[in-house]
Amino acid sequence: MERKFMKGNEAIAEAAVRAGCRFYAGYPITPQSEVPEYLSRALPKAGGIFVQGESEVASINMVYGAGAGGTLAMTSTSGPGISLMAEGISSLAAARVPSVIVDIMRAGPGTGVMKPAQSDYFQINRASGHGGYQTINYAPATIQEAVDLVTKAFQVTQKYRMPVFVFADSLVGGLMEAVTLPEPQEPPKTPEWAVIGKGYHGGKPNIVLNASFVEEQQMKKAQEWAGIYEGWKKDEVMVEEYMTEDADFVLTAYGSCGRICHTCVDELREAGYKAGLVRPITTNPFPAEAYRKLIGKVRFILDVEMAIPALMAEDVRLAVGDHLPIHTCLTTGGVIVDSDEVVRCAIRLAKGE
Repeated sequence: MERKFMKGNEAIAEAAVRAGCRFYAGYPITPQSEVPEYLSRALPKAGGIFVQGESEVASINMVYGAGAGGTLAMTSTSGPGISLMAEGISSLAAARVPSVIVDIMRAGPGTGVMKPAQSDYFQINRASGHGGYQTINYAPATIQEAVDLVTKAFQVTQKYRMPVFVFADSLVGGLMEAVTLPEPQEPPKTPEWAVIGKGYHGGKPNIVLNASFVEEQQMKKAQEWAGIYEGWKKDEVMVEEYMTEDADFVLTAYGSCGRICHTCVDELREAGYKAGLVRPITTNPFPAEAYRKLIGKVRFILDVEMAIPALMAEDVRLAVGDHLPIHTCLTTGGVIVDSDEVVRCAIRLAKGE
């Protein structure tokens, strides 16, 4: 393994190449533009193809074409780009075409500003396109975790033949840290279902469809997908539970906010408060059980997000119902969460103020 000092966006791009990605199509948008910039150099050296599409709409459909042909493919963008890619992502999900989509979030709504925020939570976790599909969504808190989760995303997308998201805010994308890079993997062999021409399948053509106009077939597909999604809840949930065993109250956050809250828990413990942290690493499937275990054990949950109104708090509320009070400590518009403010908020709540 190789250890390097890298910017988050560049580490994400390098991890994709090392995971076997050999096709990228995307369109520049801050704060993720270093991803395509890096891949424009790295992919051709690895024998892959880099395309700067004329738009996000074109780019996601190029990913569809490359993925349908059996090539490990990815794109990257930010919230406004995800909006434009929505129909293409829906088609990728319906056609069961493996693909990885990286979203480096910026503040919104609208075109927003280029600073860190977590405004895309609903867009990513409630399915940006039509049709009721779901994706596995990874939310890294550090650059090392981003590298590890991008690597995992390429494995998981092949396992389920479903698009997979890795989404982080521009704090993760723009920071520089030392990371350990995985050993490069050879691209996988062309799968049997890939659309590569009759001559490669003993005369039998393959077809990848994103819709069926026969009601019974569409129903059967939907039932199959539902079973896959249900299986994710058992097999694919990832969550960090930090110092929750004896916690009096728990902070919860994802991504870079989760990283900040990790420090907050340490500070609160030093000050004599029994704080814990639940940090979802997969936001879908959501680690609901990690929250349900807190019922009857802790006094409250403090949800910390760079979004106003709170977004992930809705999933936390679905997990615990009315059994636990959920408070929030929020920023947005590019204002990074202040650890001192989180600690002050937690102490006020702990004192009943």
